[in-house]
Amino acid sequence: MKRALVSVSDKKNLVPFVSKLAKYGFEIISTGGTKRVLEEAGIETVSVESVTGFPEILDGRVKTLNPFIHGGLLGRRDLPEHVATMEKLHIKPIDLVCVNLYPFKETIEKPDVDLETAIENIDIGGPSMLRSAAKNFHDVTVVVDTADYASIIKEIDEQGETSLETRAKLSAKVFRHTAAYDTLIATYLSEQVGVEAPEKLTLTYELEDTMRYGENSHQKAWFYHDVLPKEYSIANADQLHGKKLSYNNIKDADAAIRIAREFSEPTVVALKHMNPCGIGRADKLEQAWDLAYKADPISIFGGVIVLNRKVDLNTAEKMHKLFLEIIIAPAFDDDAYEVLAKKKNLRLLTLNFAKKDELMKKELVSVMGGVLVQEQDVLQEDPQKWEVVTQTAPTQTQLQTLLFAWKAVKHTKSNAIVIADQNRTLGIGAGQPNRIDSTKIAVKHAHGFINDETVMASDAFFPMDDCVQYAAEHGIKAIVQPGGSIRDKDSIAMADKYGISMVTTGIRHFRH
Repeated sequence: MKRALVSVSDKKNLVPFVSKLAKYGFEIISTGGTKRVLEEAGIETVSVESVTGFPEILDGRVKTLNPFIHGGLLGRRDLPEHVATMEKLHIKPIDLVCVNLYPFKETIEKPDVDLETAIENIDIGGPSMLRSAAKNFHDVTVVVDTADYASIIKEIDEQGETSLETRAKLSAKVFRHTAAYDTLIATYLSEQVGVEAPEKLTLTYELEDTMRYGENSHQKAWFYHDVLPKEYSIANADQLHGKKLSYNNIKDADAAIRIAREFSEPTVVALKHMNPCGIGRADKLEQAWDLAYKADPISIFGGVIVLNRKVDLNTAEKMHKLFLEIIIAPAFDDDAYEVLAKKKNLRLLTLNFAKKDELMKKELVSVMGGVLVQEQDVLQEDPQKWEVVTQTAPTQTQLQTLLFAWKAVKHTKSNAIVIADQNRTLGIGAGQPNRIDSTKIAVKHAHGFINDETVMASDAFFPMDDCVQYAAEHGIKAIVQPGGSIRDKDSIAMADKYGISMVTTGIRHFRH
């Protein structure tokens, strides 16, 4: 008679699966709550204790860690010496293992969980059985995923047993599963004891979707989400309408919500190819949209829009006139949704903006042969710590506008220059190999809108005074930049020459 050991935390679809195994002549070994559920369903089981001859001890911490279990899993049927040893010691083979693990993830997701409770939900016996069975996949079928129940039963029903190919695939899945489980534990415990830079970086993600393609149509791509994703993330957004998000959509949407996170007043962010093309803020959302649109009515075409307030009908009707890829907001009024949903491909997403300030995890960037890890740039700006370095000081209004521009330039690809007035960006120069070219691009876009309240922000210091001169000659009245160049005095002198104010922050915001 074949034997199956069944011990699961997730009992979904368990009874139909095990009843089929019993029908096919498997003796069912089980323990604890799993045994009770099976017996209540009328399925005859054998206790683990009767197999091991040893009682469950230490509050259930030790019950399957026994040679009669692991010998039955690891013994190779094709090696005479293994078979002889098993017969000598009265160890019977176990042919199928169905185990899923203590709910560690679900436990640590609870906001009030304590360390002791988390530790008690670390499974030891389960991963041990899974690994033993997976190692011996030539002889043992190992099941860790309830989604595999039906296909396993189908294969046994049609062939009398699982194939070696199936057992090998199930084995690989087990090692992925236990690796992810251990990673979650390692990450949690490392955070508990304050390990900032572990000597081993263990990461685990879950497949969210298979992309149609990556950055380009010839590249395959997949979207994996964090096992414990933050609520304010694209991974946790709800898509209400439109076609599937693409690889580039996800990257752009992520960049856009990072910008929107900076603002609390009604704000609209328009983004194109990882750079903002317009940011507008106002007392009402519709006005904020008008400002963001006017910032660059050309680049916004095909862009990603993030609005940090519920979308109303008037704002929706204005957006409906344009071709847009994605609109993200906390919610949509029913009539606003009805208007926007007329475009079948337009992606409409909702996101929990109330969680925008939750503690961010470190971010990763892949490079050939490795990965870079850093904290997210979520520094809270404090203009009170900025230093006025010119003879002319900014007005209070200019200072508020400088802060607005500084938040915008923080999320623009370096070298980055942003020109803005009090409530919107006017010109953005991004990603140029030199700063003066970024300045010229920003000034060009802002042409015709520059007035006495117009300011400029630079994400890093000015290596020369040419950017300041160019800005001043084109009407800029105040500048914010980190400072720190060995030629800061040249830029300061140039600002003084034109009578404009300049403040330094002491902090740069490179975004590569």
